[in-house]
Amino acid sequence: MCMLERRLHILLDDARYRLVAAAARERKTSVASVIRDAIDRDRTLSIDPERKRAAADALLAAEPMELPDTVEELKDELRESRARGL
Repeated sequence: MCMLERRLHILLDDARYRLVAAAARERKTSVASVIRDAIDRDRTLSIDPERKRAAADALLAAEPMELPDTVEELKDELRESRARGL
């Protein structure tokens, strides 16, 4: 096991911290360990590649849907959906 020699203080926004903390809980390890592992593997802590692939497949398999005629109509539709909690 390597000896840890350097202390690093970093600031994360809330979204990034939640992402790293969730990975630490899932792996039953510390946040620092997750960050060291990410550096060692030179990878990000994003969604599991299998979940990404499944999401992409679902999007590609989805039936085409009608879109509003203008950007403003689309924005209105999005605002309405958010207001309903969708």
